[in-house]
Amino acid sequence: MHKHSFVWMIFFLVLASNQGAYAGQGVYEALAEQQDNIPRTALVLGGGGARGAAHIGVLEVLERERIPVDCVVGTSMGGLVAGSYAAGLSPKRMRKKLAEADWTDIFLDIADYSQLSYRKKQVSQRYLPGTELGLTERGLQLQSGVVAGEKIKLFFNQLVDADLGEREIQQLSMPLAIVATDIGTGERVVFREGSLTQAMRASMSVPGLMAPVEYEGRKLVDGGLVDNLPIGVARELCGATRVIAVNVGSPLRSPDNIGSLLSVTVQMIGILTKQNVERSLTSLTGNDIYIAPELGDIKSSDFARYEEAADIGKVAAEQQLAVLKQWSVSEQEYRAWKREYKEQDVPAVHIDEIAIAPLQRIHPDFVMRQIHQEANQPLDRVSLERDLIRTYGDGYYENVDYRIVKENDRHVLEINAREKPQGSDYFIFGFSIDNEYRLGSNFNFRGAYRNTWLNAYGGEFFATMDLGGRPSIKLDFYQPLNYRQSYFVEPVYFSSRDDISIFIDDDRIADYRLDTAYAELMLGRNLGSFGQAKLGWREYDVDGKADLSAVLLPDVSSIYGGALFQINLDRRNRLYFPSHGWRADITYFETHQDVEAYKKLTFDLGGAYKLDQFVLGARTSYITSLSGQLPIYDAVMLGGFLNMSGYARNQILGDDALYAHLRAERIVGRMPLGLNGDMRLGLGLEAARLETNYTITAEDDWLNSAVIYLGGETPLGPLYLGYGFTLEGDFNFYLQLGAL
Repeated sequence: MHKHSFVWMIFFLVLASNQGAYAGQGVYEALAEQQDNIPRTALVLGGGGARGAAHIGVLEVLERERIPVDCVVGTSMGGLVAGSYAAGLSPKRMRKKLAEADWTDIFLDIADYSQLSYRKKQVSQRYLPGTELGLTERGLQLQSGVVAGEKIKLFFNQLVDADLGEREIQQLSMPLAIVATDIGTGERVVFREGSLTQAMRASMSVPGLMAPVEYEGRKLVDGGLVDNLPIGVARELCGATRVIAVNVGSPLRSPDNIGSLLSVTVQMIGILTKQNVERSLTSLTGNDIYIAPELGDIKSSDFARYEEAADIGKVAAEQQLAVLKQWSVSEQEYRAWKREYKEQDVPAVHIDEIAIAPLQRIHPDFVMRQIHQEANQPLDRVSLERDLIRTYGDGYYENVDYRIVKENDRHVLEINAREKPQGSDYFIFGFSIDNEYRLGSNFNFRGAYRNTWLNAYGGEFFATMDLGGRPSIKLDFYQPLNYRQSYFVEPVYFSSRDDISIFIDDDRIADYRLDTAYAELMLGRNLGSFGQAKLGWREYDVDGKADLSAVLLPDVSSIYGGALFQINLDRRNRLYFPSHGWRADITYFETHQDVEAYKKLTFDLGGAYKLDQFVLGARTSYITSLSGQLPIYDAVMLGGFLNMSGYARNQILGDDALYAHLRAERIVGRMPLGLNGDMRLGLGLEAARLETNYTITAEDDWLNSAVIYLGGETPLGPLYLGYGFTLEGDFNFYLQLGAL
């Protein structure tokens, strides 16, 4: 008789003969009462973040000692390990999978900077991530977590081989339950069916840190809030008569270590977790085994210490060997158990069709433009995950996932791009602090209103405003010409005010207030994730006058226009502290006027390359007038941090200029988990040569400079502390925070 038929026969016999037990205690407990002579073992794996890697060491001991289990239950990281084990992964393979994970990158939802669209890169350059305020019918809405969990969910897919077919809990050979919390009602939610990876993701959603998972009208977060060691759930799941419970929860912080809002929040969650664990422990009996690994200073965020945690878990399980050995079975019995619950060998999936799940605003072709997987080809999981991260990086989605659906012996790859609940209108913010010894301080606060998907092609209105030392306004309408946004038209209006100091050598002789406005209309071509090329017309209105002047300088007033061509390419892996990649900007502007007609050509190239703990970087730019002479308001401007650092900002003005620098940076630290980038100590050597120099009367054609700096990415943007100097004795100090 088929084993499932036999189980159902027993079920109906029990239901008919003992309905009271079924109603009061549940099916599995009723079955256990009918089979008292057959002990059933449940494995319970508690939550604890990275400390949960200790569960792997416990599993290694259980396998070595041939101790079978009849069901497994888990919460949070315990749910991850429990789900993997129920799906057939051995502890050895779990270790291997964790070793392959990039724990720095996995908590960063954003795609590698090189893979973002150029338009998304432009937004990243000036605005802080996580500051989006969605404008909805219910008012302004913040994103629901610091981390959306995009890469985490894809890692779960990889962990349980969801690329070979959707893993459903009820279809696993071993009974499994994963615990989450309904953040709306405070109720415990137990996954006994449905998507395995979705249950894992829901159970690990730490409130405030990771966005909740929407499931059947509920919003689910970390199960540790209500049942971090779900012993009761385990007894129900398989009618267990004995339990192996593994508790890896973090101890509470001492009062001296609680001060910030974040630490108070973490302590509150810890208190709730500790209380429900203590309640669960009271249900343990003399038949059960309790394992609590001594994980010391391993924090819930120390995922890079997974191997250490696993080894500690192994030691803790071995301390219970005397009891565990009593539950050991013969090699023949254990092999039979392993055959029943081992991971099934499934061949690689051949994709017959690709489907985009229905969307409200975004056209399916826009999503498909990022997907390189082809129908009638084997699934390329690595390429698909990269494409999904790049799709998520467009910024319009709450999450992007996939599943393999089998329909009549055909495999359909379904791409589910869930649009942001904030809608298509939102505000974003940024700021910059620029403190320079030679010129003083500048503070700018910036905000933007962005209205996306105005039409099926993805039309977008973007209004930005800077307030502070360098105020500006920009109005931008971006209108793609097809669903994939290969081509676009873009009218722009920009107006800014800048105070430019005029020097003669080291003497500051004037401060010019320069008001610049322009309007342009461009036809463009998006070059995938490489960049953009644009061609069009720009019309300028420039006014400048000296606010403070030691000599008589003329006012500037000019209205002129001309043809403009731009190509912008960027393949750096990060915006501010790249470790590899390159960028190139080429601009050609030709005025069409009788007075001060000129043609301006600009090349600006840069790149970075990593060697162990060092990053080598270089940048060079060449700006020249192919005819005429560049006016002072559109001249080459050198000076400032990593732009001839020994000089003041824009101290060097001229025409036909070559600039270059080489820099070497030593990686001296990493930002905390979930924050991008390195902390670096750098040295830069710089040189510049101007055929026509408006402000420096140097005898040597070449100008020199050097800079020493400490820098790193912070939640508020890039931070630099620097000292620039020249061989002639000029020097400058820098403090910069935020996107300039």
